[in-house]
Amino acid sequence: MSDMAVAVGGVKLRGPVLAASGTFGYGTELPVLERRALAGMVSKGIFLRPREGTAPPRISETPSGMLNAIGLQGPGVDVLIRDYAPKWAEWDFPVFVNINGESALEYGEVAARLDGVPGVAGFEINISCPNVEQGGLYFGNDPRAAAAVTEAVRKRTSLPVWVKLTPMVSDIGVIARAVEAAGADALCAINTFVGMSIDLNAYQPRLSFRTGGLSGPAIRPLAVHLAHQAALAVRIPVIGIGGIMRAEDALEFLVAGCAAVQVGTATFVNPRAIAEVHDGIAAFLEAKRFTSLTDLPRYLPRD
Repeated sequence: MSDMAVAVGGVKLRGPVLAASGTFGYGTELPVLERRALAGMVSKGIFLRPREGTAPPRISETPSGMLNAIGLQGPGVDVLIRDYAPKWAEWDFPVFVNINGESALEYGEVAARLDGVPGVAGFEINISCPNVEQGGLYFGNDPRAAAAVTEAVRKRTSLPVWVKLTPMVSDIGVIARAVEAAGADALCAINTFVGMSIDLNAYQPRLSFRTGGLSGPAIRPLAVHLAHQAALAVRIPVIGIGGIMRAEDALEFLVAGCAAVQVGTATFVNPRAIAEVHDGIAAFLEAKRFTSLTDLPRYLPRD
């Protein structure tokens, strides 16, 4: 049996497959999973205060994918600490909280409130948020803003800090290096792409917000490329995300330089997706006679 354990950004995981943010709520969807195969979970995004999110319709299926515009609906930090963290503390895998903010200060405050709370193993910083202090420019599109958010969180916690990169940039390596220099322990690549779908009967977008985040297998080759570019740019681990449906998909990310992967949208159509991805990776390692996941060759040509 190959060793599936992996060290990622300040924490040792029992396997390489995590549940992605936004697809498992705050752990409420976990009963449908085979927990033995789950290395960890990233919670749905949280802001400092409660957030209602966008009006329905919020989700639209697309060819080989899904558009969502939930609007980061959430109960706020106080409710998370009271209602969810105590449950997480009893689980046999770590939970990372996806944190959001409208300013670097707010990101730091969310991290500070959650630092040391039993059940919170670390943070995934969502920098795909608009910076209201600078006219709505997205943090993740500007290396200085991305670094400022990372630094604000790093100063307020001793827990692992992972930064989730947006694909909507001209050079993901620039952003990756900026947040690495600011203290990130790992990168998560990538977040969803922005897309739109039109209802030809109503002559308007299918989502009330007009645009939404595109996930699913339609984005996988793009995600593999961007995760690879991020891995080439930094020395910290990269966690690959984007359209993983089966073990072969996850293995592409791993060979492309990622240390672990996250699976989300696949579970909407197959509740056993995470277990099947985990077991398929294990079977691949066995077939190739690799004794551990770290023996898997990586394609990281650094020119």
